[in-house]
Amino acid sequence: MIKLYQFESCPFCVKVRTKLDELNLDYQKIEVDPSDKPELIKKANNGVVPVLDDNGSIIVESADIIDYLEKKYS
Repeated sequence: MIKLYQFESCPFCVKVRTKLDELNLDYQKIEVDPSDKPELIKKANNGVVPVLDDNGSIIVESADIIDYLEKKYS
């Protein structure tokens, strides 16, 4: 399952959610607590969201995530 680590109001996360929805992909939204970020987020992108986990493939930065999704799922 695709997991999106995000802040609900982050415009970059909104862009990624929009692409996931356009592609009709099932995904799990994981709201990140800014004061208690998961280790994955800290390691993957210095605590910055969005971070996408596609069955172990970790992609960071909204533009890179969108490019990845288009190439893999379009």
